[in-house]
Amino acid sequence: MSNQLETLYYDGQCPLCNAEMARLGAHQPSHLTLIDIHQVEMDEAKKHRMLKVLHLEAADGTFRTGLEANIAAWEHTRWGLAWQWLRLPVIRWFAGKVYNAWAEARYSRLYQKNSPP
Repeated sequence: MSNQLETLYYDGQCPLCNAEMARLGAHQPSHLTLIDIHQVEMDEAKKHRMLKVLHLEAADGTFRTGLEANIAAWEHTRWGLAWQWLRLPVIRWFAGKVYNAWAEARYSRLYQKNSPP
């Protein structure tokens, strides 16, 4: 288990995202900080890029995004093993497609008319 701080950026205006962060927060590992993107100062273009999918920032400044960020956020909880199967090659491919389609539809529904070009 890592002792380095990681930060998971999520969309606090998304009901499903908030529900998942509440569940994750109940099992939150001490090295993980949950941050609502809407509570952070950043330019609009960066904000909208980050709103499209989850972003997990490691202590070294590197990012994991989308499904991989979600799996990584859960991996140090007691439910971590249940998420690991999503990394199996065929399942990962399919789960990634499903996650990306859901994320795109969610973003379009919530923000498309307000996003920068």
